[in-house]
Amino acid sequence: MQRARPTIEEQLILKSIKEECPWENLPKRLQAMLSTKEEWHRRIMEHCIRKRLQWNTCFARKICKEGEYYEEMMRYLRKNLALFPYHLAEYVCRVMRISPFKYYCDMLFEVMKNEQPYDSIPNFSAADALRLTGIGRNEFIDIMNKCRAKKIMWKLNKSIAKELLPTQPVEFPVEPWWGVCLVNFTLEEFKKLSDDEMATIDKICKEEANSFVLFDPNIVNSLYQRGLVYFDVPVYSDDRFKVSRLEGFVSNREQSYEDPIEELLYAVFVVSSENATVAELASTLQADLFQLQAAASFVCRLGWAVKVIDPESVLKDSSLAISSSTLLGDDDDGSAASMSSGTSQVHGLGTEQNWPLSGVARVALVVDANITSYLMMGSISPGLKSHAVTLYEAGKLGDAVIADLCKDLTTLEGKKFEGELQEFANHAFSLRCFLECLQSGGIAADKISDKASHQVDGLHSNIDGFPLTVTDTIPTNGSGVLKKYVGETFSSHHTQTSQTESIRNEHDASNVVDETVSKASEVNECMSVDDVHNESTVSLDGSTSESGTLKRKKKYRVDILRCESLAALAPATLERLFLRDYDIIVSMVPLPPSSVLPGANGPIHFGPPSYTSMSPWMKLVLYTTIGSGPVSVVLMRGQCLRMLPAPLVGCEKALIWSWDGSSIGGLGGKYEGTLVNGNILLHCLNSIIKYSAVMVQPLGKHDLDESGKIVTVEIALPLKNFDGSVARLEDTRLSSEDIASLNPLLDELSSKLGVWTIGYIRLLRLHKEKKPESFIPDAELFEWVPLSMEFGIPLFSPKLCSRICERVVSSCLLQSDSLTDHHEAMQDLRKKLLEICSQYNATGPTAKLFYQTDHMKESPRHLVNYASGRWSPLLDPTTPISGSESEHQRLKLANRHRCRTEVLSFDGNILRSYALSPVYEAATRPVDDSPLINLVKPEQDDTESTIVLPGVNLLFDGSQLVPFEIGACLQARQPISLIAEAAAASSTLQANRAL
Repeated sequence: MQRARPTIEEQLILKSIKEECPWENLPKRLQAMLSTKEEWHRRIMEHCIRKRLQWNTCFARKICKEGEYYEEMMRYLRKNLALFPYHLAEYVCRVMRISPFKYYCDMLFEVMKNEQPYDSIPNFSAADALRLTGIGRNEFIDIMNKCRAKKIMWKLNKSIAKELLPTQPVEFPVEPWWGVCLVNFTLEEFKKLSDDEMATIDKICKEEANSFVLFDPNIVNSLYQRGLVYFDVPVYSDDRFKVSRLEGFVSNREQSYEDPIEELLYAVFVVSSENATVAELASTLQADLFQLQAAASFVCRLGWAVKVIDPESVLKDSSLAISSSTLLGDDDDGSAASMSSGTSQVHGLGTEQNWPLSGVARVALVVDANITSYLMMGSISPGLKSHAVTLYEAGKLGDAVIADLCKDLTTLEGKKFEGELQEFANHAFSLRCFLECLQSGGIAADKISDKASHQVDGLHSNIDGFPLTVTDTIPTNGSGVLKKYVGETFSSHHTQTSQTESIRNEHDASNVVDETVSKASEVNECMSVDDVHNESTVSLDGSTSESGTLKRKKKYRVDILRCESLAALAPATLERLFLRDYDIIVSMVPLPPSSVLPGANGPIHFGPPSYTSMSPWMKLVLYTTIGSGPVSVVLMRGQCLRMLPAPLVGCEKALIWSWDGSSIGGLGGKYEGTLVNGNILLHCLNSIIKYSAVMVQPLGKHDLDESGKIVTVEIALPLKNFDGSVARLEDTRLSSEDIASLNPLLDELSSKLGVWTIGYIRLLRLHKEKKPESFIPDAELFEWVPLSMEFGIPLFSPKLCSRICERVVSSCLLQSDSLTDHHEAMQDLRKKLLEICSQYNATGPTAKLFYQTDHMKESPRHLVNYASGRWSPLLDPTTPISGSESEHQRLKLANRHRCRTEVLSFDGNILRSYALSPVYEAATRPVDDSPLINLVKPEQDDTESTIVLPGVNLLFDGSQLVPFEIGACLQARQPISLIAEAAAASSTLQANRAL
């Protein structure tokens, strides 16, 4: 619940209440505001009740009696339809004899009496009432219909609704570790007890431990139905819990009142882990331990969390005598991280990646709320709806339910969908494919086993839940003979690939299977040649080593997190959560702009390295690094064009990308760009650049296909295989000429970018503009250039998701030391992003040079007015490039004579290139020994969610990024040189008059 920021007076009152300051010792300022002592006592009562504090531990014990305090609290809770205060049951249930069943029956009656809708009951109150009374939305509506059917009787006597409510609570599951507690009996109730009930009550009074498992359940349930006992759900600081499905959750409104325990529930869902104690959760959330225990107790009471009775079975694998050095993957020199958050190591970018002692790496797949809506659309599978509700409300699906989720997604196979349901099907197929790929550790285990069976005996084994492969750590027997095992693990994601392709009817499923077999063969070789630092291993042929062990493959446990729930956590809490629970974070594509990314010191992130990488800055880095790309014009925010500058003039269509991902009139919001016709481009640009900077990429009619759309191809990442070779493109949709031209581009992308992550690169096909006298064969009329690079897993495309999974398998991305390569590649990319932002932002050296602010201070009359008054064709060298209606603008831009530092200017008729004078050139010349990034903190771009906007107009001409002068194209704008001269003349005139 969002609350207004407290005023200074409210903060002083809160401080005084915490210090238990009496009226006489209050500051004079507060006494003047409160007026009377009674008002001060009323404020104390309100605060303690809102915080649900126990009477004997709060300030209220000094101003009122215990009974008065709890009666006032129960009136407040009923009025707000709040959750039953289970943590205060010692007095509310035992002394006041108000059971949760009676409380919710009274609440439902009040709602019916006032004829309020069922949605007016808050989420958790409605769910608890459903558990105890059995009255949900449908039952509530049925009772109201019966009451309204009596017409005049209902208007005169509202108690009719109370007669239709249940008189006894419904049966619900009781865990064996729940406590059974007695209420204060009356003499009449005591006389009606049977001998067995008397014996049970004596046992409850005498036993120190009153767990439900110690008593006859039939007798206890009989006492509970009569309200003579109540259940306590004890939660201690060293307990561990595992959140399961939110069965029985009611999606009503959130509470409008203050309830610290209820507000903690959503945070508990997200940060909970079976490997973290309640005390550690409180430390992560920086929450009060008592309130967190109450929240955890309520979650267990509703069956949404399961208590881990024996934490040792989760934290340790005592049955395998395996040295920790064999479980560290390829980062053996790093210290092992304990799965307990108290001893977990920081995943700093400058430190070695640590792996847990149990040999299990924790992975978080971050998705947005759209996934929950897609799963909800799949109501044809009852299990999917339960998963969707849990993911949306709790913000997390734990590893324990991922297998059930994949099984439920399997029910969609073989079904055909249309319209929006097809989009749901695409996300469902992709989600299952990638989840199985992660759970298998990026290894096609079924294919590996087939090949491995020819090398070692096919003895399948699974020791204590850890699947073993031919590279697992297995001790030898006394005679030195190796115990051979062949792994069993999750089914390969390639099976899902073939199923997805058959539904989409895009590819032949048999081709996918054949390719999968070849990929699996590569992976088998990858696993056999993995390096083991400082330790000898047993070869596949059965020869033993000094230690007599083989290397265990890394096993992954996957959670699904909803990015909106993560964004609701405090940044410090989110950082502690990532460091405590996860080794790897994988993001989906595209992420909402409001998403929270792991910081520079967080876990490995297979997703956007920074917020800047989610903007067109990433495209400029891609184009300048490769030295190739489509002609792109960057326009600053706040301008108004009266005409289009070259090379936008005369284009058939153009791609528009907004800088911050915002959408204005349907323009710019799509992450793949918005394709608009050239004849309305000026109107579209003026509509969007008022609110956001944009990147525009003009396209000619020969750049489009027969239907007027762009031709693109997505290249799955990582590009390299496990042995360092670059993957070859094998796309049956492309011609042999296209494949021949694309493979060299892949080599160039791999060598210059070195991106070792999960994602894809989109390539654009452009028509080659040739000179009139030249001859180019028809097969060479087109060229491929990079268009964009996305980080993460694209769930919207099953084909692309399947290809990325194949690349993960072929590259052994999740099994080798490639995570170090990923860290280095992302560091280099962050550096390039910071450099280009620092160079071209509003306060960067290029902006200062472009506007010549420093030079104007020294000599304001030195400039000559031309176009916008910045570049003079009389003083600065100029080279005409093309006219506004040139048919070969891209070719002329690419083939022009380049200078070390130049500015492109369009005067409304001719596009010119200006070579800067040495004084300006020196101002922008990069210093090799001290790059611009040194002036900026490395963590700045990772922690700031605000994307830097460009401070100058830019033009990428196909190989180089240069400032772009378009002053002649702007509407109602004075040249900056005239403003500078006018300001200087005015100041001089005023000085002369003063004399």
